[in-house]
Amino acid sequence: MKPGFMFSNRGMAFGLPFFYIFLVSASGPTELMPVDQLEKYIQKKLRRNDTTLKINDKYIGNEGAKALAQSDLLRNVKTLVIYKGGIGDRGVRALAESKNLGSLGKLFLENNNITDEGARILASSSTFANLTVLNLYRNQIGDAGARVLAESKELSNLRELNMNYNRVEDEGAYHLTNSKTLTRLEKIGLAYNPLGKPGNEAYQRFRMLRRIIDLHRENRLSEIGKYMVGDLGVSVLMNSPYVSELAELDLQGNGLTDAAVVSLSNSEKLGRLESLNLSSNHITDVGAIAIAESKTLTNLKQLDLNFNQVGNKGAKAIASSLLLANLESLKLGQNRIGTVGAKALNESKTLTNLIHPIFGFY
Repeated sequence: MKPGFMFSNRGMAFGLPFFYIFLVSASGPTELMPVDQLEKYIQKKLRRNDTTLKINDKYIGNEGAKALAQSDLLRNVKTLVIYKGGIGDRGVRALAESKNLGSLGKLFLENNNITDEGARILASSSTFANLTVLNLYRNQIGDAGARVLAESKELSNLRELNMNYNRVEDEGAYHLTNSKTLTRLEKIGLAYNPLGKPGNEAYQRFRMLRRIIDLHRENRLSEIGKYMVGDLGVSVLMNSPYVSELAELDLQGNGLTDAAVVSLSNSEKLGRLESLNLSSNHITDVGAIAIAESKTLTNLKQLDLNFNQVGNKGAKAIASSLLLANLESLKLGQNRIGTVGAKALNESKTLTNLIHPIFGFY
């Protein structure tokens, strides 16, 4: 299976004109499919389903693509797949200039040696204005191509864009994941591109934000913590829509550091939060003190900090916090709290509503 999100069915093609040449590849000469054979192939395919045309592993070349574009048989086709068709940028141009492909909603052009120029042609063609899915898996598109796709007004209806196995680097990833025109995008594939840390971060931000939106739509926002991994996840969460609706947040074992907890504690969007699980992370006194001093987390009733690195300072801060007076359950087991911190918690004048033990396994 291909990495990242998958697109169904690899390749579809169409053709008409007569051409006959040989391509020399790593596996030897590959014969170009003659136009008359291509035409018969298309007719046979479309008799079964006149809205879907798939051409897999059939070398049709630029002239084959041109023949497809000129064929009236494709007027009703909504899904077109050309897989390993050898159409290149010139073939893409022929498709883009076609007057017969206006019904296309899904276009799969996997493994066709398409470059940045082909991406520019796709991005500027009104022929593809109705596309919701564009699959450019395993081509040769780099940052320049990614940017023109990201800025395309013609492709504003796209919901899925597969750019797996291309040449996109950090700049291209940033433009795609922060596009102001492709506002309907729900899935982007950028696996196996030469992304550095900034590009990977931009990609992960996009995916996590989409997950938040999906969970909200499915009325499963309480599960959000499963998908907000690391400090980056908390950053995405704090800047996302719907976060202010959360009444509970489970970030157990998400690899969080104090930086994430400080960000969370300082946010003004978590005023409704009643339950916060931060167990099994890397939180020290710094994070515990930030929670104790938070002016937003005042409605917390449950706070789980088990299995962290909180010491006496953090314990004392929580014990003396007037802002955490509503806590009913506080868990600080398996930390670095000594006698001083334990005594402060035990003698706290503010944590008077606790109904569960603070230490131990439970």
